[in-house]
Amino acid sequence: MKKSVAFKNGQINIAGNLYLPEGFDENKKYSGIVVAHPGGGVKEQTAGLYAERLSNQGYISLAFDASCQGDSEGSPRLLEDPYARVEDVRCAVDYLTTLPYVDRDKIGALGVCAGGGYVVAATQTERRIKAVATVSAVDLGAMFRGEASVETQLQTLEAVANQRTAEANGTEVNLQTWAPDSQEDIDENTPMLMREAYDYYRTPRAQHPNSPNRFRFTSVDKILSFSASAQIGTYLTQPMLLIVGTEADTRGYSDQFYALSNGPKELFEVEGATHIAMYDIPEYVGQAVTKLSEFYGANL
Repeated sequence: MKKSVAFKNGQINIAGNLYLPEGFDENKKYSGIVVAHPGGGVKEQTAGLYAERLSNQGYISLAFDASCQGDSEGSPRLLEDPYARVEDVRCAVDYLTTLPYVDRDKIGALGVCAGGGYVVAATQTERRIKAVATVSAVDLGAMFRGEASVETQLQTLEAVANQRTAEANGTEVNLQTWAPDSQEDIDENTPMLMREAYDYYRTPRAQHPNSPNRFRFTSVDKILSFSASAQIGTYLTQPMLLIVGTEADTRGYSDQFYALSNGPKELFEVEGATHIAMYDIPEYVGQAVTKLSEFYGANL
């Protein structure tokens, strides 16, 4: 059973879908899982798929749209602010604690792609999250920094600053794409991740009107300063499960999270899966959900 719900992040409403197990009994207590979507995604895509599958395993699960995105409120629209997204996770936990049928001591978090980095970042200082898991995790700050020199990054920040000034004075908003918009934007030099992202987000496979493949260029100053891993070794003592496909070109982020953690941890490999294959391919999602259910069952 799926219910449309809303909860607050400060003064704005965050839109979510709450998934309830079959045979749900409001007089019982259930473990709760908050599920964070990828950058550019919405709750109706892979986050909702995982939330629904987890509810089938007996969990109360909550997939939600990030601040300023999807059905959630917030301005400016299409802002990708990692710090706001981490706070979204905390506020989703707030919401679960208000539900009488959720055990406040049995709340976990799951994030896909950039959502994986956000739930890991949140868990470092959010002690109400008792277990955290990721699928195809990405640290968005590290991805945007890449191997660029500090000089190049500073040039980017200058461009962001100039764009903010321009927009404050009436210039049109500068929107960037997350993935290629069309097949014509793909050539032999296009990385596999971007090819996969096009196929997932820009075709009927998972295309959604609330996921327009755009983010504000003025998000980049916040993204560049963000690290999902800064305090993993110090504060993240909760159990952590990192699920990654053996063919994922982003697996380095999961490897780094695993290496930095001093707490209970597991790196679970899905043979043959690429980064985005873990989003919705039944064979791979099934393996991930089985592992997630075992993980949360043991730790919540």
